Amino acid sequence: MSEQKIVLITGANKGIGYEIAAGFGRLGWAVGVGARDDQRRETAVAKLRAAGADAFGVPLDVTADASVTAAARLIEERAGRLDVLVNNAGITGGMPQAPTEVGADTIRAVVETNVIGVIRVTNAMLPLLRRSAAPRIVNMSSTVGSLARQVADTGDTGPISAAYSPSKTFLNAVTVQYAKELKNTGILINLGCPGFTATDLNGHRGHRSPEQGAAIAIHLATLPDDGPTGAFFDDDGPIPW
Repeated sequence: MSEQKIVLITGANKGIGYEIAAGFGRLGWAVGVGARDDQRRETAVAKLRAAGADAFGVPLDVTADASVTAAARLIEERAGRLDVLVNNAGITGGMPQAPTEVGADTIRAVVETNVIGVIRVTNAMLPLLRRSAAPRIVNMSSTVGSLARQVADTGDTGPISAAYSPSKTFLNAVTVQYAKELKNTGILINLGCPGFTATDLNGHRGHRSPEQGAAIAIHLATLPDDGPTGAFFDDDGPIPW
């Protein structure tokens, strides 16, 4: 079995996901670029390889069981294990999302990707993660998922959102449950917030670069064995729930 560490990042063809992949590439890891769009995925892989990364494409639609199963099989065949999973893929569902106006189909679609997709991918990859000497899972969340900050309404929690923001709160809660179940297994699972990063999700209005947004994921993925689990962080430290 290769000693080179291997990471899988979902939604890695652009934005924060791509920069997470690039960061791991610079560390010398084998980087699985998970994405559902074939052309964008292969373009990202080519760009990463041109920069010196050991990158490979992983066809992956987090909303489809068969696609996720095939992705796990690909990782199994390539490396026999997985050291880090970064659940980065996510959608907003489009705005506005006033709770009195948002459609049920929008809420379902957002939860399917942002929460159920994370569960689907995590469960499929756990057998491979259990073979790692230092397995880590990073779920990319957002400060808009913090109920404490939403209730305080200090102006840093984005627009009113009945789909996207609650999906991140849901993801936070699910991650805590994983941490409880995986306690004492050596698998650390944490939530990372990239900050207000300029990506397609916000029309590139963010004031942080995708590379800056990627830093928290790489930090949490490389925590020491005695690091935290079931916690929620941004670059400044713990985020209130």
